[in-house]
Order: sequence, then structure tokens, then C-alpha cells
Amino acid sequence: MYMIECVIKPAALDAVKSKLAELGILGCTALECKGFGKQKGHTERYRGGRMDVGFVPKVMLKIAVKSSDLDKAIKAIVAAAHTGNVGDGKLFVYELGKVVRVRTGETDNDAL
Repeated sequence: MYMIECVIKPAALDAVKSKLAELGILGCTALECKGFGKQKGHTERYRGGRMDVGFVPKVMLKIAVKSSDLDKAIKAIVAAAHTGNVGDGKLFVYELGKVVRVRTGETDNDAL
């Protein structure tokens, strides 16, 4: 079992969710966040002057997947979020040691 954390543009959220649903991956947690990378934030005008705003709105998704679904899920996320522009996002993948569904007590793959 693996946890995929990805930081993407908010506009890509629906496309990523749809691609994952096509694979049968229906569970996902979305968090609104702000950050910057190579795009170094953006600038805005305030009273005629330019101000550097350091953080750009992003969405962080946390998706727990079975080992057999990992590569398919990564490819689906990248395909849906990719525009070719700086700031498309980044994925982080790490192993999960244990998963428990609180309602039923199911564990590991059964809990996903």
C-alpha cells in the first residue's frame, strides 16, 4: 500500500478526480494550500504598484492506493494535471505500514 501526495493547480482538481474514478480509485482527501517552486510566486498590482506575492494557491491531494494500482494512479494524475507550464505540481509517494477503516475495523487492502 502506498500514499500519494500531490500538489497541483486548483484548476486540475476535477480532471484528476475524474481520471482516478475511471481507475476505480474513489477515496481522496483534498486540502487547499499555498506554495511556490520554480515559478517563484506571482505579482499583483496594488494602487498602481507591483507587489510580489510569494505563495500561489494550490491543492494537495492525499490518495491511499493498493500496490497494484500505484503506477496507474501516478500516470493518471500526471496526465490530468499536466499543462506543460511551470507550476503544474509535484507528486510524493511513500509506503503505508498500516491502514484501518474506523467504521468496520477492516485493515490494510480491505480498508482501502
